[in-house]
Amino acid sequence: MALRLTGEGPCPTCHGTGAKAGTVPRMCPSCQGTGQSNRNLGSFGISEPCKECRGRGLVVDDPCPECSGSGRAMSSRTIQARIPAGVADGQRIKLPGKGAPGERGGPAGDLYVRVHVKPHPVFGRSGANLTVTVPVTFAELTLGAEVKVPSHRGAPVTVRIPPGTPNGRTFMVRGKGVRRKDGTAGNMLVTVDVMVPQNLNSKARSAIEELREATAGQDPREELLERAKEA
Repeated sequence: MALRLTGEGPCPTCHGTGAKAGTVPRMCPSCQGTGQSNRNLGSFGISEPCKECRGRGLVVDDPCPECSGSGRAMSSRTIQARIPAGVADGQRIKLPGKGAPGERGGPAGDLYVRVHVKPHPVFGRSGANLTVTVPVTFAELTLGAEVKVPSHRGAPVTVRIPPGTPNGRTFMVRGKGVRRKDGTAGNMLVTVDVMVPQNLNSKARSAIEELREATAGQDPREELLERAKEA
């Protein structure tokens, strides 16, 4: 993907020297061009950036009017960044040599890109696994069924629901998840969710009423109530 960056780069007027056109910087007489000054503290010494040249090793007597002698100016550039497969939200990608240019013509630094993954309207993610919630009917869970489930960037897959499947059960479809760095793929986790019909015709209502009468002796909350008494 292409990234548009705005940041510091070599001044186009002085080409990064910091000196006015027709002049050149001279070597710092204080640090002899090293950019470092040494201080003797008795038994040991320390090095620190030269105060006269501010660590550049060069002194500009006649500064460039465009960059005021800094040798840098704001510029825009476009770079190509390869986003690896399976990248996670918030992951940081290092692009060597794509950062800000170094001092005195030194090599450029590195650029770190933090990735934010846009949420998908259908699929969620858990590591290398994709998650999806699929609406099903009460009859499909009770009697069993084969339902079509969407897969990411592929044809729908068929998931077999055994008779008597409880609501909220999760099925695993192997190899339909996120592709990892090693080329393997995670799985797709399919969770079934009963869809309660909002409008019933007379035939459907009659059938459900018959089911309620046929299962009237079964109280699904009986065990729950008993366990609550024991607590």
